[in-house]
Amino acid sequence: MIELLLQAERTLAMGRLDDAERLYRQALEHDPRNAIAVVGLARLAIERGEDRDAFDLASRALELDPENAAAVRLVLRLQEMLQARGKTVELPAALRKSDGSRPRSDGPPATGRSWLDRLRARTHR
Repeated sequence: MIELLLQAERTLAMGRLDDAERLYRQALEHDPRNAIAVVGLARLAIERGEDRDAFDLASRALELDPENAAAVRLVLRLQEMLQARGKTVELPAALRKSDGSRPRSDGPPATGRSWLDRLRARTHR
């Protein structure tokens, strides 16, 4: 599985979008909950200029793995881009505060303290 994802990444980096898509989809056939493959498909959608599809895919990856930093970055970046174009997008639950308000911007969602707080605690010992 890892080799398939690495091959998909290399293929995407070379700009071979159709081949990369085929490889990411193969990875998802083996594991439908593979957030890394879904993020890869989101990145591929960005390359094709399909920003709304990319947002939906990144949101799906975040639902599968709420701590996936790449998915968090993509969702927030794409939300900003789409809103700048006047489009309305709803953030995935993993990025909304419990009251449904503004997105969390402190990094990947986590239980308890934010990842930034945990990092600060480790580095200030």
